[in-house]
Amino acid sequence: MITAGIDIGSITAKAAVMNDQGLMDYEVIPTGFNAKQAGEEIFEHILCGLGLNPSVVEGVVATGYGRKSVAFAQKAVTEITCHATGVVYLNPAIRSIIDIGGQDSKVILLDETGKVRDFAMNDKCAAGTGRFIEVMARALHVELDAFGPMSLQADNPSAISSLCTVFAESEVISLISRGESRENIIAGIHESIAARIIAMMGRIGWHPPVMMTGGVARNVGLVQALENRLACQVHVSEYAQVTGAIGAALIARGSRHMEGP
Repeated sequence: MITAGIDIGSITAKAAVMNDQGLMDYEVIPTGFNAKQAGEEIFEHILCGLGLNPSVVEGVVATGYGRKSVAFAQKAVTEITCHATGVVYLNPAIRSIIDIGGQDSKVILLDETGKVRDFAMNDKCAAGTGRFIEVMARALHVELDAFGPMSLQADNPSAISSLCTVFAESEVISLISRGESRENIIAGIHESIAARIIAMMGRIGWHPPVMMTGGVARNVGLVQALENRLACQVHVSEYAQVTGAIGAALIARGSRHMEGP
């Protein structure tokens, strides 16, 4: 049985294809301005790479903010459920999930069976999201991939009092004009985001082990800031960015507990 999960995020579109043995392949492309087109493009491209005809795919589940634009999917499922399902596949021991996406951030608490017990979400503004980090990177003239490693070189993280994107950008510009190092500013940004995430986790009552999903999980500086505040390891899978797509593909199979990679 072959199934696919399509995760249409605000910044990137992700696809995962699974068979009875597990994950066959995954792919990530920019979403661009047309979510519908991104879904069609990534589905066609991943199947082409696998040498598969769409007719052999027995189920497709869509997730992400653009999930309803994926007309060829049999079902649309929330990111909460898909990330939880994907995490259980990747590491069934995980009890708390931090998912920072392009336009929102979420924390999810799982019970002992891997089902969602509770969650909290910030989806009212860009504060602490991937978009927020992108704006800060542009203000500092730093490549996004360098953001995490640079923050690890900080000796005194700057105090960033606002997480509103507009006001935080103004704060960053002021810090630059005062001669503050970019490393300290970036570390301060990560500390501010971590504080917001920890507050969300406190509202639902988190438990270790903790895993971070989403593209922002590749930011080693933010992961470290979270680990310091939680006083525990934050697990990051090599499939962090496509966890939601993997979960969607598993749901299309009607299976939550396939053995992971």
